[in-house]
Amino acid sequence: MNLRFVEAFYWVATLKSMSRAADKLCITQSAMSSRIAALEEELGALLLERRDRTLRLTVAGARFLDYAERLLALQREIKAEMGPARARALSLRLGAIESVLHSWLIDWVQHMRATQPGLELELTVETTPVLVEQVRRGTLDLALAALPAAGDGLRSRALAPMEMVFVGHRERHRRRRWTLADLAQHELLTFQRGSQPHVALLDLFRRAGVAPPRVHTISSISAMVQLVEGGVGIATLPRAAVQRLAERLPLRPLACDAPLTPLPVHLSWRHDPAEGVPASLVDAVLAFAGAGVNKVARRGPPPGPGAA
Repeated sequence: MNLRFVEAFYWVATLKSMSRAADKLCITQSAMSSRIAALEEELGALLLERRDRTLRLTVAGARFLDYAERLLALQREIKAEMGPARARALSLRLGAIESVLHSWLIDWVQHMRATQPGLELELTVETTPVLVEQVRRGTLDLALAALPAAGDGLRSRALAPMEMVFVGHRERHRRRRWTLADLAQHELLTFQRGSQPHVALLDLFRRAGVAPPRVHTISSISAMVQLVEGGVGIATLPRAAVQRLAERLPLRPLACDAPLTPLPVHLSWRHDPAEGVPASLVDAVLAFAGAGVNKVARRGPPPGPGAA
């Protein structure tokens, strides 16, 4: 049995798309179809059927999917055991939200370059909804986002949430203590509309009975920082990011009597029995960032609003 055909079937069944599976394996859709057809002919059973433009597993396909995963996992074990002893180059397609990038991701990359000299990094910085979708489609190996990716073959782990703070200009916002009423006198800057920081900010003012100020929603931390520098308003940012940025910019966290809701961070990745993300790499992220939950889930909760 040709394991390339088995791998082709596995990815079509997992990604539920012939085109996505073809992109994952860097082959054409016609080549992908040919591999599936050859496998079905060898097994003497129909594995996939198309209904209403959707691919579905047949009963035989559902049974064979388990065998396919075991075969590919065994192939990986054999390669690891019998392959050359020299260290292999590690290619990683990593996605992260800006909050993680500006807080600890660069330190982690530097740490990995020291411990994994062969690391080749492809970094994508995007919003949570985009990163979650890219993990689902198989175009990212790992994603650090405010929501876990959910779906067949996906794994997720909650990391320690990030403390959020109000951030002002060092010279313009010198008050030692701030109330929500004080903040309501200024324009506020937060992440994109519908994100966790945006929703939490509005809810904080609503629960306190304070009329909400004008709130600007911005998807870029760099843009928010420049607006604070320009005197436009006060931003909500992760404290860890502010500490790094304040080393070279006139920023300061503002002490407020009403704390902001922490920003959740989840590590998500797709289980690949053939050439998956090494467990050691996942452990390295968890060890560096700190895990808030000890449970690894195959399926996370249903996706909610986007987050920074």
